[in-house]
This record gives sequence, C-alpha cells and structure tokens, in this order.
Amino acid sequence: MATRWGICSAGKISHDFSVALRTLTPEDHEIVAVAARDLQHAQEFAKKHNIPRAYGSYDELAQDPDIDVVYIGTIHPYHLSTGKLFMKSKKNVLIEKPLAMNSREVKELITAARDNSVFLMEAIWTRFFPVSLEVRRLLGQGEVGDVQMVRADLGAPLTHIPRLAERELGGGALLDLGIYCLQFVFMVFNGERPESIQATGHRIDSGVDGTAVLVLKFSGNRLAICTCSITMMSTCDAVIIGTKGTIKNPAPDSNSNQDCQVPNHMWCPTTLEVNGKETGFPLPEAGMQLNFTNSTGLRYEAEEVRRCLLKGLKESPGMLWAHSNLLAEVIDEARRQLGVTYDQDNIQ
Repeated sequence: MATRWGICSAGKISHDFSVALRTLTPEDHEIVAVAARDLQHAQEFAKKHNIPRAYGSYDELAQDPDIDVVYIGTIHPYHLSTGKLFMKSKKNVLIEKPLAMNSREVKELITAARDNSVFLMEAIWTRFFPVSLEVRRLLGQGEVGDVQMVRADLGAPLTHIPRLAERELGGGALLDLGIYCLQFVFMVFNGERPESIQATGHRIDSGVDGTAVLVLKFSGNRLAICTCSITMMSTCDAVIIGTKGTIKNPAPDSNSNQDCQVPNHMWCPTTLEVNGKETGFPLPEAGMQLNFTNSTGLRYEAEEVRRCLLKGLKESPGMLWAHSNLLAEVIDEARRQLGVTYDQDNIQ
C-alpha cells in the first residue's frame, strides 16, 4: 500500500518535493492533497501536480482521514504551529529544516510527537543521499583512521530573497545554510555534543546573521569549523581529516590517492571519489522544472519516511530527535554570541 502524502504549503520547496515524489513508484508514494492559506493557490498547485484534493486552510488538511504523513514546507516561523496542528490530528510529519526557530520550539515539537504517538523528522535531506550513506560506511570502516577535524562551508549571495534576509521571516545564514554544515559535523561525530562553541561573524541591516564562522571543539582535541554566509559565494565544500587520509570535496588539482572526495554541492552530493576512483550516484530526471539544485534528491528522505512508517518507528535512525535538538541548541548559542535574536526567543 502506498504511503499517502499531504503537502502543507504550495511554495517552491513543496513544488520540488512533489516533483521528487513523482520519481518514485506510485505503488509506494501517493500525493493525496495539498493545502495553502489561499485556496486558489492550492488549486493551481494541485492542477500542476495532478493532486486530487486542494484545501484553502491547513486545518482542512489536518482533518483529511486519508493522509498518512504531511510534508511541511512553510517558512521557518510557521514550523512549530503547523507541526503541532498536524500531530494533534494524529498525522505523521516531515518538517523542512530547520525543524523550528530555536531549541525551545524543537523540544515542543518532540513533546507533541511523543504525546500523540506520531512520527516526526526534520527534513535534513542531505543525510539520506547515497553519497552520505557511503561516507558513513567509509568512516565506520576506518577508511581515514581517527577523525581529527571536520570543515564544512556553504555560502551564496542571497540577501535579495526576503525569507533569507528578513528577521520576521526567520532569515539568517545559520538557520538556512549553517544547519547543513553543522549536521555534516554531527553526522561525522555521531551526534556528540561539542565541549565548546566559538562563533563570530556579522549581521546585516535586518539584524540577522549575514556570515557566521563557528569553531567547535570535541573531546580528544577534535575540531570542526563551519562557515556559512548569505552575503558571499563560498566553496560550498566539506572536508573530513583523519589520521590516515581525508574525505573531501574535490579540488581541481587534487590527485592524492588517499582522498575520498564528494562534489562541491556538499548539501546535495551526487558523486564520490575514493583513492582516485570516482563513483557517480546520478539523480533521476525531473518531470518538470525545479527551483533548487538537485531537488529530485528529496526522494531519499521520502523513502526514509516510508521505511520508518512501515517499521512503526516514531523517529528516523538517520535523523534522530537528539540530533535535531543538538543542532538547534548549537545554533541558539552561536546566535547568542552573534547577537541575533528572533521574536520566538522571547516567549516564556
């Protein structure tokens, strides 16, 4: 029986997620309904994606009895309210990253999942790409020895996009881009909490972080450096340095036979190079134009949701609630050091 999806919000990422679902077999995944705050918008989305039902409110979607799981693609400040709405209606949820605006809200969502006995996962799609699975396998086999340092970098000039730059919309480099860098670090270090966090950077006129650099120290003098920016283009790569070699994004002149390399789209990689041998993990062709790079790769997190639901799990082993909570707490501390606050931080 197919996993029956509801789509909450008819924006760009929801479009790409719907396209990605169509690359999977319809016997496994079916989009039943879409909801937007404007009925016409939902109807247009439904027509484009051949979705049977369109709702002009999220409440209507929450009451639809034929939905197994809801994909929430709203902007960041609405993740808490929409997530709780669907979970209280006993709907499983996949919520776009960041799971919420801060760690307090993340804890609220996790509590709601427990109280309602439903599945909850933060949509860190990178975790489920075949390349990421292979990197974890290589680390587990000790391919690079003991990991000593991890570096992750992601940035692009994006301040012209309101949802990325405006404080009221949950903008800022850390919440939108830095979370990819941090999740990579915590994936490598198996969710270990850092001993110390040092953050520096600058804010843009709206008050959100334009660029942030984080240095994390872990036990055994292991380090991680994360750089994220919405004001400048960066290398968008990631490197794992071990005692026996490295796993990294390839540089044009790299020819070391100790390198295990992934492409410079560190948040959505499709090739892997190990000891000079490159392996491709191509994505399926999209059925229609996409808004974001490699978006058909959203299929992998959808497949993970289905696997978990079929097993009766309430959280994904690949993206545990503890990892989502750790991400939020580290970002909270980094924002505190940078002087970046949101209205959601002041709610007692």
